[in-house]
Amino acid sequence: MKKIGLGVVVLIFAGLIILAQSVFILTEGQQAVITEFGKPIGEALTDAGVYFKTPFIQKVRRVDKRILNWDGFPNQIPTKDKKFISVDTTARWQIVDTLKFIQSVQNERGAKARLDSILDANTRDIISGHNLVEAVRDTDRILKRIADIKENASKQVDVDLVEEVTTDVEAISVGREKLSNMIAEKSDKELREFGIAIIDVQLRRISYEKSVERKVYERMIAERKRIAEKIRSIGKGKKAQIEGRLSKDLQEIESEAYQKAQVLKGQAEAESIRIYADSLKSAPEFYEFERTLEAYKKTIGEKNRFILSSDSEFFKLFKEIK
Repeated sequence: MKKIGLGVVVLIFAGLIILAQSVFILTEGQQAVITEFGKPIGEALTDAGVYFKTPFIQKVRRVDKRILNWDGFPNQIPTKDKKFISVDTTARWQIVDTLKFIQSVQNERGAKARLDSILDANTRDIISGHNLVEAVRDTDRILKRIADIKENASKQVDVDLVEEVTTDVEAISVGREKLSNMIAEKSDKELREFGIAIIDVQLRRISYEKSVERKVYERMIAERKRIAEKIRSIGKGKKAQIEGRLSKDLQEIESEAYQKAQVLKGQAEAESIRIYADSLKSAPEFYEFERTLEAYKKTIGEKNRFILSSDSEFFKLFKEIK
């Protein structure tokens, strides 16, 4: 009985081992190929579930079914307009043909080597065939905005200022997004033979090389200074125009005020003369008396001396006083 029980245990243990070697599970993020002595057998398994294989003879080669990331190394690339830039590229890729993938690159390490060579080469070829502005900007929105400003500018000086500030703004024909798509399409065609599909490619960062970065900054500073001088010059011109207009307005106001003052002064003097004339007509003796007293007040002082005859008309009033 003990031998029978031991044999049953051995059989059960052996059966569990055989079952474990025969059954395997694929999760949602996996796909696999069954190989026999290193050669693929049957179609690739891409759906999650429980599968069977011949124990000990057949093996399962699993690969990732999810979308994977690839990060390139920043490379120095000369653009079409002879500007050296450093381009940092990133991409997303996926294994779409498991059998072809395993037969060609074996695993993700081999796939990364292919991605490095193909994506870096295509990035260099496409970037070097276009000007720098194509890799930096994606649209001509800034030029459209400049055109709107020029169209709506109220004065010629505003148009001149906009043209001065935007002298170096260059139009694009392709743009950054299309360049990325061109790299992705070209790389996808080459990587399909390895069972790899490129989802998208992005130019993550573009920068100048250190050797030319300082010169670029110096040129940018010089351009900004030139623009600032232009703005100052326009400001000084407007200042002179405003001051001239103010001076003209002030002269007109002063001239008008002087004219009104002279008119009022003439009217006052005419009124005064009229009053004097009326008083002279109504009481000529009183007017003569008042004028004589005024003459005495202005001429006779403590230190004044006169030599006049006693019958002088000037002292007529003194003679009449009793």
